[in-house]
Amino acid sequence: MVQTPQKKTTKELATLAIDLIRQSGCEYGEIRICSYRHQSLTARDLSLSHLADDVSSGFGVRVLLNGSWGFAASPRQNPEEITRIVDLAVEIARGSRLTQQEPVRLVPVAAYQDQYTTPIALDPFEISIAEKAELLLTINDRLLKYSESGIKKAYSFLRFTKEDKIFASTEGSLIEQTIYRSYPGFGCTAIAAGDAQGRNYERPPLNIGYEHIDKEDLLNNIDRVAQEAVAKVHAPELTTDTRTTLILKPTNLFLTIHESVGHPTELDRVYGYEANFAGTSFATTDQLGKLQYAAPWVNFIADRTQPNGRATMAYDDEGVPAQQWYVVKDGILNDYLTDRETAYRLGRGSSNGSAYADNWSSVPIVRIPNLGLEPGKPGDSHTATLAEMIADTESGILIDGIGSYSIDQQRRNFQFGGDAFWKIEQGKIVGMLKNVTYHSMTTDFWNSIDAIAPASEWQQCGTNMCGKGEPMQIAQMTHGCVPVRVKDIHVGRSS
Repeated sequence: MVQTPQKKTTKELATLAIDLIRQSGCEYGEIRICSYRHQSLTARDLSLSHLADDVSSGFGVRVLLNGSWGFAASPRQNPEEITRIVDLAVEIARGSRLTQQEPVRLVPVAAYQDQYTTPIALDPFEISIAEKAELLLTINDRLLKYSESGIKKAYSFLRFTKEDKIFASTEGSLIEQTIYRSYPGFGCTAIAAGDAQGRNYERPPLNIGYEHIDKEDLLNNIDRVAQEAVAKVHAPELTTDTRTTLILKPTNLFLTIHESVGHPTELDRVYGYEANFAGTSFATTDQLGKLQYAAPWVNFIADRTQPNGRATMAYDDEGVPAQQWYVVKDGILNDYLTDRETAYRLGRGSSNGSAYADNWSSVPIVRIPNLGLEPGKPGDSHTATLAEMIADTESGILIDGIGSYSIDQQRRNFQFGGDAFWKIEQGKIVGMLKNVTYHSMTTDFWNSIDAIAPASEWQQCGTNMCGKGEPMQIAQMTHGCVPVRVKDIHVGRSS
């Protein structure tokens, strides 16, 4: 009787790859065996317009041979393919050596054998499609009840991800991680007097289970969102460009943090390894510890350990443990976001764990972790609640939500919009505005903050769609923050 060979487990395949890499003479090597499940539902008006539930799985091998990288990947997971891909990665590393200008060196990392799973109460993939679709259609139906007031379009969505991966390296690590992500939201469009204006509401994308899809919270915000969309379409625009005081809610501020603090402090961007999306960075290493990035009472903290954070996991994709550190401390540029390669070039003894690959077929690169604004300290003269900021503002604009944005090739000069705007006069909100943008230089903007809300007003806002690299990779991160007040900022009408 012919015996059928037993299928190797993913751990056995990972161990095989590491053994082969060691035998090849490489100074370092790693394998990531991954499976990604993505489920998304979108409803437009009274129909389910999009439904996708797909799984992608495979493995990627990266080796360092004589100071040059080699990478290869495959969707076929068997011993023969593991052998072929390891050989191919080594061959590519040999080829890369021919154009090497400076050998790659890595900071050390300890070996870890560990497992991590995102803490969840409800597995989003065990909730029926019918239940999810019913929620979306209920939201849209209630939004469209305002059709006589001007609401003509409605949309809602749910997004879920489960990311399973095994990481093994020649350092001796064998790490298993399962990451869950959930993200709901909705919006509507009001039409009147030849204009169309939207308003939306999202529960921020977080690493959490289906419990994040809080039906009561979503339904309780429908009336407000619809009414604000109607008010917005009838609201006036700014008549001239001017300078004014801005009060920014976390739902707006998180994107400004992302683009003007997160990306400029990615060390691969600083070194010019990455320039594909919006260029390099003004925050060069000669300014480390010197650059007055923000006002002295402003601090930005990177934190991969943050509960529910969109970039939260136990280890990055180089097997470096999750950690927390100040990127900007007391207003001064304090540190960068590093992987093992860039940390070595900076002269550091270790990486701060910012490497991430969005797929089994992608190479790990430096990505923004959870990066947030530290709340105002109790008793500090620059700490004020949102209500106190408004009451203490003679003239200004309150901004909620995100809109269009742009930033120059070194992350200095930027422009941001928003989703909703309110005029403040003599300490009171007096009505909505529309089509507002604000413009500034990065360091000018962050040095103009004169009030920061306390920890009681902290929110976990963030993005599920950060693109970087070529071919482009998509990553997610949380930018926890509080409302802030910024003085003397240029505002104008968006075109």
